[in-house]
Amino acid sequence: MLIYFILGLVAVLIVFGVLIYNRLVSRSQMADNGWSDIDVQLKRRANLIPQLVSTVQGYASHERELFADVAEKRARALAAGDDLASRGAAESALSQPVARLMAVAEDYPEMKASGNFLELQKELADTEDKIEMARRFYNGAVRELNTSVQSFPANLLASPLGFRQRAYFEVDMPDRALPHIDMGGAS
Repeated sequence: MLIYFILGLVAVLIVFGVLIYNRLVSRSQMADNGWSDIDVQLKRRANLIPQLVSTVQGYASHERELFADVAEKRARALAAGDDLASRGAAESALSQPVARLMAVAEDYPEMKASGNFLELQKELADTEDKIEMARRFYNGAVRELNTSVQSFPANLLASPLGFRQRAYFEVDMPDRALPHIDMGGAS
C-alpha cells in the first residue's frame, strides 16, 4: 500500500512539474512573439527614415548635419540587435533627430503640402503607434514570464530548466514623441 502511495505522489509531482514547465514555455513564447513584433515595427521605421530624409533633403539641403545625425543613429539602432538595453537606448537616440527632421518641415510650407511627405509622415506616425502597442504587449508578456519565474513553486524548476527573467523594453517616451505639425487649416 505504501508503494502505491509513493508512486501516486511521484506521478502527481511529475504532472505538476510538466504543467509548470508548459506554463513557463508558453509565457516564454509570448515574450518571444512580443519581441518579434517590436523588431518588425522598428525595422519598418528604419526603412521609412531614408525616404523621409530624402524627401526633406530636397527642400532643406542645408540641413546636412541633421541628415548625417539621422543616418548615424539609424545605423546604430540597426546594429544594436536584440540586447534590450542597447536597443532601447539606440532607438531613443534615433527618435531625437527624427523628431528634429519632422520639425524642419515647419519651415517649408510647400513640403508640408507634398503628398509624398504627408504619406511618409502618416506612415511614420502609424509605425510609432504600432511600436508602442508592440512594446506594451511585449512588456506584459515579460511581466507574466518574470512573475512565473519568481513565483513558488515554479521558481524551483525555472532556473534548472533554463528559464530566466527578461528585461523590459524601455524607450524614453518624451524623446520618441513626434512634434505636432499643423497642416494649415486642419481642425
